[in-house]
Amino acid sequence: MNNLLSAIIPTFNEADNIAAAIDSLGFCDEIMVVDSFSEDETVEIAKQKNAIVHQRKYTGPADQKNWAIPKAKHEWVFILDADERVTPELQRELTTLLQNQEIPEDAFWIGRQSYFMGKKVNYSGWQKDKVVRLMRRDKCRYDNKQVHEEIDTSNIKVGMLHEKMIHYTYKSMDHFMSKMDRYAKWSAQDYLSKTSKVSWFHLNIKPAARFLKHYILQLGFLDGKVGYQISKIMAWGVRRRYEYLQEILRQSK
Repeated sequence: MNNLLSAIIPTFNEADNIAAAIDSLGFCDEIMVVDSFSEDETVEIAKQKNAIVHQRKYTGPADQKNWAIPKAKHEWVFILDADERVTPELQRELTTLLQNQEIPEDAFWIGRQSYFMGKKVNYSGWQKDKVVRLMRRDKCRYDNKQVHEEIDTSNIKVGMLHEKMIHYTYKSMDHFMSKMDRYAKWSAQDYLSKTSKVSWFHLNIKPAARFLKHYILQLGFLDGKVGYQISKIMAWGVRRRYEYLQEILRQSK
């Protein structure tokens, strides 16, 4: 007997992406879009694609997904961001897996092949990118982080799928910087309990170390100009995180 699959797509102003994201989930038995009151045509397009649409105020990525997971109709849940796509190869792997009567794992890691401004990124720290996206509805929840939230895997059995999904990360430099600035602001909240004072070291050495990590240690230079751009903006994002944290600490005094 096949295990049925529910899919969840969190959205906000994803009119450019939502149709293709839903189309890549055509093998799923239920598709839910959890929208944060988009101001474009995201909701209308999702409904035209016969997705179930819920709208809810956004307070954070983990909270949004944790709210949606219990509402899935089926035991197995697949979470897809609007800028991601399930490839035909991954679809076949998922379909084959769910045909098993018993699946010992509770969740599965899935690798991501990233594209930046239309160019495939092979290095720059993104080559080992993976996320837990296939999970049992009643056993898996996200940890309480504002940035880089992940499924809490401490008490569950997690497997790894062979095929990757596609991740269309950023459409332009402005898009990348805008998102990194938003992440930096959220990340400052996560770091509030770890850092009581922001120093020159945080604002200068840590960003430089992040650049070297992506560009040298993680072979960003092999991605050419794109690798340099990714490394530079990732470093800038670290500096912005501590600038936001510095402002929070200043206001709290």
